[in-house]
Amino acid sequence: MVVMKEAHNLPCRCERLHHGCRRIVVTGGPGAGKTAILELTRRVFCPHVAVLPESAGIIFRGGFWRKSSLPARRAAQRAIYYVQHELEQMVAEEKTSAVALCDRGSLDGLAYWPGSKDSFFKHLKTSEANELARYHAVIHLRTPSTAIGYDHSNPLRVESQEEAVLIDKRLETVWKRHPRRYIVECTPSFFEKAQIAIDLIEREVPPCCRLAESMRFV
Repeated sequence: MVVMKEAHNLPCRCERLHHGCRRIVVTGGPGAGKTAILELTRRVFCPHVAVLPESAGIIFRGGFWRKSSLPARRAAQRAIYYVQHELEQMVAEEKTSAVALCDRGSLDGLAYWPGSKDSFFKHLKTSEANELARYHAVIHLRTPSTAIGYDHSNPLRVESQEEAVLIDKRLETVWKRHPRRYIVECTPSFFEKAQIAIDLIEREVPPCCRLAESMRFV
């Protein structure tokens, strides 16, 4: 179990200057807890575990028009896709991160795309195989039901509970072909869900960057 003590990355025992970076997607429907879990991850892992910002947040907070027309929805998803790729490329070229935790992956856009699967790949000049191959693992956080609780605090979140659950199901389909996909179900305690996710992330980091015993319950 992880105990959060500090509000920043912990020092690392690793003396390596360069790492081969593994990309790991953290995905899930609206309200699944991605933001909170990634913030916990940022606090308990060393600086070699990079947490990338969500591309959609960058786009929409930056003033990109969020309109309901088909051209606008396609434009938004294309913009998100390209920002996602550039963030991932930057971290890969810097070579200082052993793991890049991606707040959503490039295929997440398919769950929001206003058209067919084929048109998504045609517009973005890519393929499902290419996008799946970008990522070492996918961690899918399940959107909670109304009974467990749904967080409406994010001002960029416009979906209802019912819409959030549908998006969560579409994302499950989008990533189903990835060979190393993990689904983290909802639990009565959010911290139990967070612990499961952090344990999965820890499996993917090098031994030198794993959590120290002082950060665990004994």
